[in-house]
Parts: sequence; structure tokens; C-alpha cells
Amino acid sequence: MINNNIVAVDTNFVRPGLDASHLIIENSDAAFVDAGTNYSVPYLLEALKNNNLDVADVKYVFVTHVHLDHAGGAGKLLQYLPNAKLVIHPRGAKHLQDPTKLIASAIGVYGKNIFSDLFGDIKPIPLNKMILVEDQEIIKMGNRLFSCFYTEGHARHHYCIFDEMSKSVFAGDSFGVSYRELDTSQGEFVFPSTSPTQFDPKEAHKAIDRILSYNPNTIYLTHYSHIESIDRLAKDLHRSIDVFVKIAMENRNSTQRTTLMRTAMEQYLVESLSLHNCNFTEKEISKILAVDIKVNTMGLEHWLDSNK
Repeated sequence: MINNNIVAVDTNFVRPGLDASHLIIENSDAAFVDAGTNYSVPYLLEALKNNNLDVADVKYVFVTHVHLDHAGGAGKLLQYLPNAKLVIHPRGAKHLQDPTKLIASAIGVYGKNIFSDLFGDIKPIPLNKMILVEDQEIIKMGNRLFSCFYTEGHARHHYCIFDEMSKSVFAGDSFGVSYRELDTSQGEFVFPSTSPTQFDPKEAHKAIDRILSYNPNTIYLTHYSHIESIDRLAKDLHRSIDVFVKIAMENRNSTQRTTLMRTAMEQYLVESLSLHNCNFTEKEISKILAVDIKVNTMGLEHWLDSNK
């Protein structure tokens, strides 16, 4: 249990400690923020049981955006939750109502076999089970107020949630990635998520600043859970976005663009973690961050190709 009746639930996507759903409890009501994949659903249902909640107690499933590590399990999860509505950005709703394009896009990133192993059969969600949330719309759960606000730098259908009671922001991927095994005596370490296909550096910078405007005490990330060194991490994120963009621009015309970008990003992150007093070896860091580096590079390449 984390403070303010917020529980981090490991969705066990790829590996432990990579992807979290958060269960928010308010008296006898509950909500999930992000749902992981189809294979995550048993862990979320178990979290309800472990906190003396029934499936009928869940009122909302907030999906910060429709990338499948966040939303792939939402359709299956809702089949178990008779009273829950999916809270989603209007631009994302059609992709969960009919996930055909979403599936095709993910297969383009991961390949067909890996896609099946990671995500399974994506279940569509009918529109009448959705709340299409507007920018700054307030969602109420008992005495708890959730302010949903758009942050479109990671994806144009992304929003975050400010929980007034806990003074916390649930940031999805808009405040980067921060794995707990990379915490050191200097605190948390963070880096941007630039995964395909809608990364926009200008909007990514704006998203960070908009999150800061709520003056949160804590930020909850899908990758992975709560962070508190917010001002320092925001500066690190701003700097790293600029570094990632510089890496992309410097290699944009090379025939070896992908390899050069991955190598440069890995070197930057390894060096940054060394300065952060991380005790992992370079090989261990590379293994921990391998998927992120691959997917981040793909997103930056898509951004380059879309802005020729």
C-alpha cells in the first residue's frame, strides 16, 4: 500500500518492475489507472481481493493513452467490472472501440509473434462503456476529485490525472520512465519515452511544464510507480528530450541511422547513470534499458520521417 490509498500493481509486462497499474481506493469505491495487457488482468483482480474490494466496487478504469502496455488489457478487464466505465481521451476512443489499427501499429513495432506473446487478443470496448474526457474535466469518485488534463507530447491522445486528495499526478508516459532498480543515494533517475508514433518534442516539453503547474507532491508513472524528486527530474527530462532530439538530428541522413541512434542513446543513458552513482555495470544497464532504447529510437525515427 502506498500513501493516500493508492496501490501499485505490477502488471508483469515483460518483466517485474517495468509496468504498473495503480489502484485508487476511496472508501468502498475504486478505480484503476492504466490496465496493462490481457495477461495483467489476473493481477489487477487479485489486487482488488487483497484490498477487500469486489469487482462491483470499481467505478472507473482511467487509460492515460491507448498504447497497449497501458490499455491492451482494458477490454478484458472491463468484462469483469460490471459498474466500471473507461475514461479515455476522445482521440483514443475509436482505437479501443475498434482496435484493428492499434494492433497493426503494435505488430509493426514488435512483430507478429512477439505481439501475440506480449499482448494476446485485444478485446474491443463498446462506446457506451466509455467516458470521453475533455481537457480539465473533473471526474468524481465519492469525495475524491480527479482533474483530467491533456498532455500530448508522447501521444496526441494522452492525458494525465491530478488527484486533489493526494496532491498527486498520474502521468502515464508524459513524465518519462523511472525504474526503481535505478534509484541511488541521489534519488530517482528518469528519461523520456519517445516511442512510436506521435512523439512531438515541443509538446513533450509543454507536457512536463503542465504537470508541474499542478504542484504535485508525488507523480505516479506507469514505468514505474511513484517518484518525488519532481523539480530535479523535470529538469533532467527537459535536458534529455533535447539530447534525444540532437541524437536524431545528427544521424538523420546516415544509412546506419538506426544503429547510430541506438548506440548514442545507450551511451548517453549509461554515462548519465554513472553520474547518478548507479552500481550496475554497463552491460547490466544495457540489458535493463534494451527495450526502451529500441522503442525510443523507433519513435524518434518516425518523428524524423514525419518532419522531412
